[in-house]
Parts: sequence; C-alpha cells; structure tokens
Amino acid sequence: MTGEGPGAAAGRLTGRPVTGERAMSGALAEVTLDGGQVVMVKRGDDPGAVEAEAAGLRWLADSGTVRVPAVHGFDPRWLVTDRVPSGRPGAGAAVRFGRELAALHASGAPAFGAPPPGGPKDAYIGAAPMRNVTGEDWPRWYAEHRVLPYLRRAVDDGTVRASEAPAIERVCERLPDLAGPAEPPARLHGDLWNGNVLWDADGQAWLIDPAAHGGHRETDLAMLHLFGCPHLDRVLEGYQEAAPLSEGWPDRIGLHQLFPLLVHAVLFGRGYAERALAAARAASAT
Repeated sequence: MTGEGPGAAAGRLTGRPVTGERAMSGALAEVTLDGGQVVMVKRGDDPGAVEAEAAGLRWLADSGTVRVPAVHGFDPRWLVTDRVPSGRPGAGAAVRFGRELAALHASGAPAFGAPPPGGPKDAYIGAAPMRNVTGEDWPRWYAEHRVLPYLRRAVDDGTVRASEAPAIERVCERLPDLAGPAEPPARLHGDLWNGNVLWDADGQAWLIDPAAHGGHRETDLAMLHLFGCPHLDRVLEGYQEAAPLSEGWPDRIGLHQLFPLLVHAVLFGRGYAERALAAARAASAT
C-alpha cells in the first residue's frame, strides 16, 4: 500500500496489533506485536527481491539443517520475519555451524541455478539482479550465468576496462580444467558473507538475507572467506568433519569469489573490480 510504514505492514501481514516500532535503517525496522513478540520488517524496492528472499528462507528452513528466521508474511513490498536476539559467536558454536552448513549443502537442489520452490527466476543478490537459469554442467553454468553477466555490466559501466575483461574471460574458458572434481548441485545460501551470519544469545549461528539457489558448495565457503567470519577455522573444521571437501579446494577459493567480487564491482565500484581481476590472474596462474 502506498505510504504504508513498517508497523502498519507488520500488522496487516501478521493479523496482529502493533504496540511498538523502531527504525533500524531506511529499509529495516523492529516492530513489536501485541503480546511482546518482536519481528523484523524489511522493505523491498522490487517485488522479485521480496519474493525471492521469502522463498529462499523457507527453502533453507525446509532442509532442517540451519537456523533461519521464520517468515510471518510478505507481499510485493514488505517481508516480516522473526528477530534473532543478538549474541557472540563461540568456537564450539562455529564448529556446529560448519556441520550444519555441510548438511544444508548436502540437502541438494534440482540443478545448478535452480531457484527455491515458488521463488522467481529473476531474483537478486543484495541489490543486484540475479537470474536463476538452470544447468547441469557447473563450469559452463557458472561462467554463463554467474560470472559473465556481471563482467559485461561492469565493462558497460566503466568499472572494468574493456582491455581488462579478457583476463576474466580466459578463466571462464578454462573453468572445466580449473573447477576440480564434479560435484552435485548443493542447496546454497548464495550470499554467505559475514553480515548474513548472525549469532544469537546462545552463540548459535542463524542465516539471513539469502540469495538461495542450486550451486557449487565451495561458492558459499568462498563467500565466508571473502569478508571473514568469526572462528572461520573452526567453521571449516566442522564442515570437513561432516563432508570433506575435494582435494585442492583452497586453491579454488578465488575462482568461486569471482562471482561475488563482480557483483560488488557492479554495486560498489572499482576497488572490487581490481580484486576480481587479481583473483582471475591468480586462477590463471594455477
């Protein structure tokens, strides 16, 4: 509804009276419902973004492996979910999170690029459009639908110079040789940077803001490496205990980071383009 605020949206979508509201940012608010329950209310600028996030949260929850906020309601503009009480991560909880993440990936997806059930093909990663086109061959799919679309846009925007693009294009051509052993499609969070991992009052990890789709499990782990994660070594310890990664996976981290780095180049500029180019050159040297 035009002019509707987060409190009114929460009341309408949950069917419960609202007793309080606190703005967190331009697009996010905490709303207290009658009875004291606090929910997060997020405004989306594009209907596809809200629909994709709601479907992604439900798909992750359906795996029964990781903690995600419950969805209480959504429409083309608003999403209402549980609030995660804030806490501090611990080393033991990080190991458990690693095991849970491995189980999430193992729950699988119908194909690379498969959207969550009920989710749109035209989804988002952060504020950038992300098209969920399916494929059976990961190297080809990753190049065509995750790396090259953002490279083309970055070149069109002038963030990556036309003379620099071949460095990334050559990596895409070599992906069948660089990708390592074939893996089945994993159920990915899809935007697993540190800010989308919350730790509750008991120190347990919760995942928010997914760009969920079927993909390669090493991509989620590469995202965690990109901006750091508390106790990342312990997260990886738990992951490896539950589902050992294929030999040589650390050498492929930069390869899997090409996608998020180019997304960030499109959204935030030249610094990320330079990091993407450095990752491509390092991958070409292997």
